[in-house]
Amino acid sequence: MKIGLSDVEGRVLHGLVEECSGDVVVRLDANGFIVFASENVVHLGHDLSSMLVMPHISDLAEGEHGSALGAFVEQVTAGSTSQGWFEFPVVVADPAYEFGAIDCRRWYALSIRRIDDEHGQVQGALGLIRSVQYKRAVEGELHSRAVTDPLTGLLNRHAFCENLRRRLARGGTENVVIFAVDRMRSLIMQYGQRTADEIMWGFAKFIEAMALPGYEIAQFDNERLAVIVPEMTATSTRLWAEDVLKTFGELALPASSRSPKLTASAGLARLECTVDWTLRQAELALVMARAGGGRQVGECGYHGGVSYPGASNDSACIHNAVGVAVSSR
Repeated sequence: MKIGLSDVEGRVLHGLVEECSGDVVVRLDANGFIVFASENVVHLGHDLSSMLVMPHISDLAEGEHGSALGAFVEQVTAGSTSQGWFEFPVVVADPAYEFGAIDCRRWYALSIRRIDDEHGQVQGALGLIRSVQYKRAVEGELHSRAVTDPLTGLLNRHAFCENLRRRLARGGTENVVIFAVDRMRSLIMQYGQRTADEIMWGFAKFIEAMALPGYEIAQFDNERLAVIVPEMTATSTRLWAEDVLKTFGELALPASSRSPKLTASAGLARLECTVDWTLRQAELALVMARAGGGRQVGECGYHGGVSYPGASNDSACIHNAVGVAVSSR
């Protein structure tokens, strides 16, 4: 089924694109002359409503760049190329200048698609003209979203693992600590996801404040944070993690009887073998620390024992079998 837009619907769509993205929408004929442009084309220094003859698309660019812009449009309408952005400079007046409007050069990028009739004959092209500065900002935002967590602004798990791989390839001697707020699932059930998000945001900011220069912090998943601790022994790393948990428990006092009492636990492992192996060891240490009552640091390695208060002999044997040591201050 063929779905088309009427002229009125097309203009409404132009308005939506202009309002949402700030792009200039242009409709060209088969020869590259502008048939229609959205109102924000005035940002390029052209008021088409006052022109008797519509300009060619190449007239938008400064000087010799106009011929290159025209050639790009010809290639698209001829079918030689069909994608990509063509950047060109425009000289426009800057009214924000302190001593009055002056001419300044700004760069824009054009992306167009050819329009064919039902017989495959070229009828023109439809294009978007975007500020290069805005385009770069959007690209940077997309990249940032790909490697950062939207809630905390920290690195996400993917970026964190890539950093671990690079450090492992260099033969680094880092330690990895995974922190988690105790009983987070029950907090979500009792107080809702919004409160849980606020807790995780505050916990992330607290870890950032406790981290020393050179530490890398990431939002490991919805409930856990991970930290790369460089150039520090396992003992020193464990002492730092214990101090983090102790300080968090002291600061996170409930404001009222209805407020939750927040505590946290941690799992520690040395970066070795592979990234997956290291993370599994740190996660296992965290599980054992939580199983021991929380508010403590579990350390996973080839040797170790249980040292947290209240651990039975049976649990000590189990922990020793998997090589986990749990300590508490």
